[in-house]
Amino acid sequence: MNAEARTALERLIAALERHFEAAAVGRGDEDPAYLAAYRQLIEAFEAYDDALYDAYGVDAAFLVYDDDEDDLVDEELDGDEDPDEF
Repeated sequence: MNAEARTALERLIAALERHFEAAAVGRGDEDPAYLAAYRQLIEAFEAYDDALYDAYGVDAAFLVYDDDEDDLVDEELDGDEDPDEF
């Protein structure tokens, strides 16, 4: 396994755990600690997605949306994918 992809995966898992802990405190999505965990999760996911693609030529199974308009941050799906395929 590619070491960079594995490290990115471990960071993503840690970011998911921090996000969960911040959400579980229950102070809402305007809480600075939650917002920081939220941003870290997005950054960790993007780093993982990049490392996965660089190492193996595949993408992760998730998309990141912009908060303001629910627009995709990355390229939108081109319509060729079948969401029921998996």
